Amino acid sequence: MSNGQTVGYVRVSSLSQNTARQLDGLTLDQVFTDKCSGSDTDRPALKAMLAHVRSGDTVVVHEISRLARNTADLLALVKQLTDKGVAITFQKEGLTFTGDKASAMNQMLLTMLGAVSAFELAMINERRAEGQAKAREAGKHMGRHAKLTADQVADLSERAKTGESKVKLAKELQISRATLYAALKVAA
Repeated sequence: MSNGQTVGYVRVSSLSQNTARQLDGLTLDQVFTDKCSGSDTDRPALKAMLAHVRSGDTVVVHEISRLARNTADLLALVKQLTDKGVAITFQKEGLTFTGDKASAMNQMLLTMLGAVSAFELAMINERRAEGQAKAREAGKHMGRHAKLTADQVADLSERAKTGESKVKLAKELQISRATLYAALKVAA
């Protein structure tokens, strides 16, 4: 093992998801956690982790899809880390990459598993789109429900035109000023 730090990188796709199962039970010097999509590399904790690690460090990631969801980003991130002298270990797949020991077999596995991860994301997105289309066809409401009825919006618009305070109107209807202004924009 190296003399450097052992750094964990954890990613889940949404704020409500739990990160506990990733890297559970490992002793890590520092953990960087993102709660956002892995479809690109513009993630705050990923950027911070890349800036933090130094030659001799090891980055541990639960599984390949947690680091990147497309093959090009995955290969680029692994290369960026190993070029810096940082080892990267994917626990679930049992793969470790270092700058001096990147075997042809491991490189092939990384590329194939990265492609599988990208395919999995594409299938998830396709199924979600199909489900949403079916729901719309069935007349199901998609998205958040309106905070104001059409009658409330019409009344609000008339009252705002007469000069009533928008702050007062928002408080009366128990809505934010942003919601009030959005409703007035739609009514105009």
